[in-house]
Amino acid sequence: MEINTGINREAREAIAGGLSRLLADSYTLYLKTHNYHWNVTGPQFNTLHQMFEEQYTELATAVDEIAERIRALGIRAPGSYGEFAALTRIEEGSGKETAEEMIRQLAIGQETVVRTARSAFPAADEAHDEPTADLLTQRMQLHEKNAWMLRSMLA
Repeated sequence: MEINTGINREAREAIAGGLSRLLADSYTLYLKTHNYHWNVTGPQFNTLHQMFEEQYTELATAVDEIAERIRALGIRAPGSYGEFAALTRIEEGSGKETAEEMIRQLAIGQETVVRTARSAFPAADEAHDEPTADLLTQRMQLHEKNAWMLRSMLA
């Protein structure tokens, strides 16, 4: 059955393209944050371990919401490591970084997600896709705050 929600197929594909990049960045950041949660060491261990857990838990929920929005637009959501690797702009972490480098890398990742969400906004705005615009706004707000919190831990 064809979708008839007031957004044509071409616009839905453009919006889903931006959301797919956001999904890939969010999932890659989730993996990186979870890796750092497991492997962080040093005097700030407890603080960082807890902070990283809060962030990756939130990202786990976010990737589901983003993928479901893509599906609501009638487009297939990417869901494999290969697809995410081709779409993401976030570099993987090894888990061997110092705690300070982990913080720095996660701040960069949070900012990358903000930029990706921001770049997806024009297609949603042009199509008057308020649900996607709302999702993108919420993602930008949260990731900007997370980046600020992480940056604040660096001297």
